[in-house]
Formats: sequence, C-alpha cells, structure tokens
Amino acid sequence: MAHKEAPRPVFTYLNDLVSEKLDGRILFATDDWFAKAENLLKNSPPEWKEGVFTQFGKWMDGWETRRKRIPGHDWCIIQLGISGAIHGIDIDTSYFTGNFVPKVSIQAACLEEYFPPRDGRKGLAATQEQFAEIAKLKSEEWTEILPVSDLKPGYDTSCHNYFTIENKERWTHLRINVYPDGGIARLRVYGQAKLDWHNIPIDRLIDLAAAVNGGICVGCSDTHYGHGKYIIGQGQAPHMYDGWETKRKMDRPMILVPGKDNILHFSGCDWAVFRLGHPGIVQEIEVDTSHFKGNFPDSCRIEACYIKENEEGQAMHTFTGPPWKTLLPPQKMSPHKRHFYKAEVQSCDIVNHVRLTIVPDGGLTRMRIWGYRRVPQEAKL
Repeated sequence: MAHKEAPRPVFTYLNDLVSEKLDGRILFATDDWFAKAENLLKNSPPEWKEGVFTQFGKWMDGWETRRKRIPGHDWCIIQLGISGAIHGIDIDTSYFTGNFVPKVSIQAACLEEYFPPRDGRKGLAATQEQFAEIAKLKSEEWTEILPVSDLKPGYDTSCHNYFTIENKERWTHLRINVYPDGGIARLRVYGQAKLDWHNIPIDRLIDLAAAVNGGICVGCSDTHYGHGKYIIGQGQAPHMYDGWETKRKMDRPMILVPGKDNILHFSGCDWAVFRLGHPGIVQEIEVDTSHFKGNFPDSCRIEACYIKENEEGQAMHTFTGPPWKTLLPPQKMSPHKRHFYKAEVQSCDIVNHVRLTIVPDGGLTRMRIWGYRRVPQEAKL
C-alpha cells in the first residue's frame, strides 16, 4: 500500500520556473563530482538504483558534490526558464540520507546580459577560468530570498523541504548556496511569469493562458494523474505525463446514450480554472488530446469571466449563471488530436479567467487561449 503523501503547500500548484522543459539551465557549479547540477532541473521524480556505482562513486540522481577538503562552500548559478515572481521553493533531498546538504541559502537577481550554458559533466570541478568568468555576475551580492535554512534527509517522510518566498520581485537567475557540500535531488521553484505587457502590441494575437505569459491554474476538480497547470505548458507535450488527466467517474451510466452532436450523456464532469496572464479578448482556442488515445474526454466546454483575485474561490465553485459566460459551447472530442476552434468561439468581451470543463473525465495535454491583450480598466465588471 502506498504511503499517504503529506499535504503540499498551495504554491506547489503554480508553475515550476526552473524546469528543464521550460528551458531552465545550470550556468555554473563549483563541483559535480558524484552527480551533475543539471539533475536538479529534471522533470522526472528522483530515482534510486540499488548497487549501481560509477568511477566517481555511488550513482545518485541529483546534484552531489565531493566532501569538501578546501576552504569555502559549494554553489551553483541557475537561469530560470521563465523569469518571474517566486512564491515558494521545494528542495527535494530524496535518497540523499547520509549525504544530503545540511544547510542552504538562495540569492536572486534580474539580469539582462546573456551568459552561455555550460557542458556539465560528473567527476569535474569548476576551473579557475570558469570561476573568473562567473565572477563577472557578482552573484555574492545578489538579493537573498531564502536565508540560511536547515534541510532534512531524503527519506519519504522528510525529503521535501518547502520554503515560502516573501520577495515577489521579478527574477531571472538564482544562486543556490549549499553549506558546505553534499547532495540535493531536485529543485522546484514555483511562481508566476512576469512579462512587460506594454511591449506587446494590442493587435498581436497571443496565448493569454500560457505559463510563459503569466497564466496559472488556480484550481481544478481532480489531480489524480496530474494537475491542470500542465496543460498551459510550453510547446507540444511529449507524452501523457505532461498533461492533465482525471480518474474515471464511478457514477457513469452503465449504458451510454448519444445526444446532440453525438455528445454522450453523462452526469459528472471535471474542471480546471485558469487566471490569464493578462486580461484580453479571446479569438481562438486550441484543446489538445495528443497521446490520450483510450482516455480522452468525450466533450469539453469553456467559460470565461472577469473577476478579482479575491473572488476566485467563490467563482470557481459557481456552476450556473454569473460571473461565467459561455466562451466555447460543448464540443465533441477525438483521441490523440489537436482541436482548433475559431468560428465556435463566442464573444465575452474582456476576460481574465477561463474555466475548462471536460465531460465526464479523461485527459488533455494542452489548452491554448489565443486573444488580444486589453487593459483591465476596459473590462465590464
């Protein structure tokens, strides 16, 4: 029987700004002896390989430096895949039980200059030339967003070290300080992208819901196989794991009967609510069931509204009438297919939230809400 996972902080349902799938990168690390720092950003959960050793020592799925025998401490520089405001951090020490980092601190900066990614390889330490080059960033002077904090060992019950970040400025780079050495399996940096929307023309069609444009999933009915936040991810999903899938409805009819437009009759549904990166007028929609071949929804519909953040909780659980308006009427879905809608999209004026409803259950890999940005003052509340 699987152990019951402890409740996760609310911020973990935001987007991971350093994820490798969003192009997060390691720019520098003082040492990569046992395992390279790039592993910190992997999308997959940490692995354990019993009895597997390399020429450098025990194979570990994370960043692990050698036992330090020179002055100083280890650290690395990370370029966020999406620049934005950080709400919280998870430092995962899974499987690092006798070799985990005991203390850590994090600094942040907002940089414009480009710094090339490195070719990280285990068994190496930074050269004097690399130290000299990275020193140009003056990272030791960056803003501290997480003071020196204790970490717990990588057992199932203690591996996730969650920290709330109070400073909500826009950041592009992080410096992770480990004291003095050791291993960390994964780093998750949860937050929201921050764009300079003034530089985006009002006549440019843009995906208002995309994570890279500041869109976030504020809630969903079911997270059994994944969270709704994944369907606003970057690019096309490589597999089902990079999507949102709900469990089967146990009250589904014994015999299914078709209705209008061949949409089947079900009593239940699942939903996910998204706050757009910027208010706008929606013109086109894409709903993608790629990779979901035997577990796609029968149909979907999308509603939209303009509300304040403190009204999200109530609106999320309001299923008839205001503030929601129909943006996309019910549409029959097909397996493993990108569904595009333009003529079917109904006018809702300026909106800043959408609710995707799938009937009765199933999975999607992506949702795109294409529209034109508009300033909030234009919204008809």
